[in-house]
Amino acid sequence: MKWIFAALSLAVAALAAQPAHAAPPKAPTVEQLAAFPAFSSFTLSPDGRHIAALRADGEDRYIAVWQADSLDQAPTLIGSDKMKFTGVTFIKNDRLAVSLWQPYDLRTDRVTRTFLSKLMITDLAGREWKEPLTLPRANTREEQLAQARTSPTVLDRLANDPHHILVINNIGASAGDVFRVDLRDMSSSRIQMSGENVAGYVTDLDGELRARLQANVDGTGAYIAAEFRNLQNGAWEEHFRSYVKDRDQTQIVGFSDDPNIAFVQSNVGEDKSSIYEYDIAARQRKEVLFQHRFFNANRVLVNPYRSAGDRFGRILGVGYEGPRGDDVEWTDPTLRALDAGLRQALGIASRQVSLVDPATGDRAGVDYPVEKDYRILGFTPDFSTVLLSLDGASVPPEYYLFRNGTLSLLAKTYPEIDSGALGITELVYYKARDGLDIPAFLTRPNESMCGKGPWPAVVHPHGGPWARDTMDFDGSMWVPLMASRCMAVLRPQFRGSDGWGRKLWMAGDMEWGQKMQDDKDDGARWLIDQGIAQEGRIAMFGFSYGGYSAFAAAVRPHGLYKCSIAGAGVSDIGRIWARFYTNPFFRQAQEHTVKGLSPLSAAADIKIPLMVYHGVRDQTVPVEQSQWFVSRAKASGQPVVYHEIEDYGHGPAWTRAIMGRQLRYIEDYLLNDCGGSGL
Repeated sequence: MKWIFAALSLAVAALAAQPAHAAPPKAPTVEQLAAFPAFSSFTLSPDGRHIAALRADGEDRYIAVWQADSLDQAPTLIGSDKMKFTGVTFIKNDRLAVSLWQPYDLRTDRVTRTFLSKLMITDLAGREWKEPLTLPRANTREEQLAQARTSPTVLDRLANDPHHILVINNIGASAGDVFRVDLRDMSSSRIQMSGENVAGYVTDLDGELRARLQANVDGTGAYIAAEFRNLQNGAWEEHFRSYVKDRDQTQIVGFSDDPNIAFVQSNVGEDKSSIYEYDIAARQRKEVLFQHRFFNANRVLVNPYRSAGDRFGRILGVGYEGPRGDDVEWTDPTLRALDAGLRQALGIASRQVSLVDPATGDRAGVDYPVEKDYRILGFTPDFSTVLLSLDGASVPPEYYLFRNGTLSLLAKTYPEIDSGALGITELVYYKARDGLDIPAFLTRPNESMCGKGPWPAVVHPHGGPWARDTMDFDGSMWVPLMASRCMAVLRPQFRGSDGWGRKLWMAGDMEWGQKMQDDKDDGARWLIDQGIAQEGRIAMFGFSYGGYSAFAAAVRPHGLYKCSIAGAGVSDIGRIWARFYTNPFFRQAQEHTVKGLSPLSAAADIKIPLMVYHGVRDQTVPVEQSQWFVSRAKASGQPVVYHEIEDYGHGPAWTRAIMGRQLRYIEDYLLNDCGGSGL
């Protein structure tokens, strides 16, 4: 592998020779933050001969297709008249899967304002556009709405089959069924019928359906059953059953080149998931492939190409839910050598980071690339061509191509944004009032631009709540906006957050607005105690479940917040979950966990000034949830600002003007209002 190191070493000077900031960085404008990324959604053809991406031109986006060995030549551009592109990916050397969307109004007894989403397949010139599956004509308005909002899902692009892919239908009587689609004439044949409880399939390296999950309820409660298909008789046989109430999780995450050996991810008996080999025929657990002391192991990366010869089926690396959410440890010697060269060429440095296990309180120091890291997006069977992205919490994504020993910069997503203005982000831990260790991502503003702390600060909880934040670039632009306006931002991974182990996850059950909210308040107190935040100048801002948290912050007494911003927040937890828990599995699985404070009940007595905004087209959290709260909150005597945004759903924004309007509402309220004179 000396050729890799030699070639990459030559690239160091060109890529690292970036001018140092001689003056304080300049904060990006709202227009720059609201713009589409100049280039995004890069994808590599399996043979490495073509690259495609989305290219932005103001409000328009195009698909750009380049020849990988002629990047200096103008790409082929593919446009769309009415719908907007949201993503593109190669599914074959000569075929692209493209996702599109647009606003959609369905008129029945009332008008449902939502968005239409479509998955289409086209050639590299954009001459022919086909849907992966032809659906029967909708017979009712309800079926029409469902078809408009739902598209098939590509299950497997079948890396070793030049003409076929596997897709899952997601609507109608055949919902959940798996089809083999011939891309030459777009004919399809059903290869698997599914019951309503099937939650997903896993294919082996030959593209055969080999595993699936079933969601159901028995006398013990809601469970997920992991099943394998018997190769002798084709029958589906249950091998594992995991009960949701215990947060047990057992999933099949892949197969080795021996179709009898599966890779299983499981946290049974543990706080964190590990991955082990499993002998299907013998029903026997084999050796542990990977486990991480502080994070869930979550995937095995395998070379899927038969043309790779003896490299076919070789394990390349293992993944875990680290600070970036999809961290990788490369195990294959070729990838380890390539990794070392790429890190040197891209200027990726590691530094000591302290990790804490919320389950045990154990601590350790590890080397971790805090400022930025890269991800491999695609590769050829022999790794002679590799597509990768580079980003960090304060580094907007950049795309590179490693080809035949040369590393080239393809594009920067936001070339006009000065990354130095976006502050510095790190993983921190603080103690909740009951002693639980709470992970959090802290972004400090740039001192050369904002002076030394303490600064005004924002506690910024994520949505979900069964979700988490990561330490990569925040494409919502909320954190970059606030940090570039000289505010410290804390994103607490409060109890109830997923991805940090079973104990922290389950600790949020039935604690909505209670201990879950205490964790956020304890984060605000920690900011003050650490000299990061100015007491009396802290706000809370959140969206979706984070919006619920912002409502809760407004009604809870003895808070530390000067004001609160609720985006698309849930105010009545009883009515919102009655909307979603319409089948026995979900009622058993999660409904009992959603207990605690319903902010609407105390809205007339909010304690702090409040700004609320909500999209009119939001079909996840209906706009009425904000309307109800604002109507009552105005009787409190506290200042209440309310914005409804046309053609905005539960994110993302339909136009750049809408994106800018949302960011400007947040900016203006924090800088100039927040109950008077700004934060």
